[in-house]
Amino acid sequence: MQKKVVILVFAALVVGSALNAQKYFTREGKVSFFSDAPVEKIEAHNSKATAVVDAESGRMEFAVLIKAFQFEKALMQEHFNENYMESDKYPKALFKGEVTNMDAIDLQKDGEYKAGVKGSLTIHGVTKEVEAPGKFVVKDGNITASSSFTVMVADYDIEIPAVVRDNIAKEVRIDIEAGLQELKKGS
Repeated sequence: MQKKVVILVFAALVVGSALNAQKYFTREGKVSFFSDAPVEKIEAHNSKATAVVDAESGRMEFAVLIKAFQFEKALMQEHFNENYMESDKYPKALFKGEVTNMDAIDLQKDGEYKAGVKGSLTIHGVTKEVEAPGKFVVKDGNITASSSFTVMVADYDIEIPAVVRDNIAKEVRIDIEAGLQELKKGS
């Protein structure tokens, strides 16, 4: 009887460790956006995004603090936060969704894997369904996830004053890159 209990406890620990090893995260994801308008090119970078990916189910979540975006010009950053993104009112952008082809991706094996990503993107308090291509690169146990897609500024109720409307593109490209670590209890 005691032998069966030991085997059951051992099996539970192994299964629990395997399930726990299926989640990956970062607190240092990189998000950049680019507005390429005829009058002015605007670009900002943020290296404080958080992300969690469940390798078993493909579920993922990504969050970024709006105020953490850094611009080349301080005045641009101020206008971005106060006038356009209203970052005191809407402090985060969130993505909740899934990798649609997670069964074709092996995060334990070196390689480059194309991914399809779809879910809900919330910016400026507005949530829209999005689909984007992505990529996982596994090399020597290191995992990097990336994606690039565009959003329409108007889709997220971001108002651009007429006086600067030609300075800001109607469509903005967003680039994401996240080095993922295995999520362990207590992380």
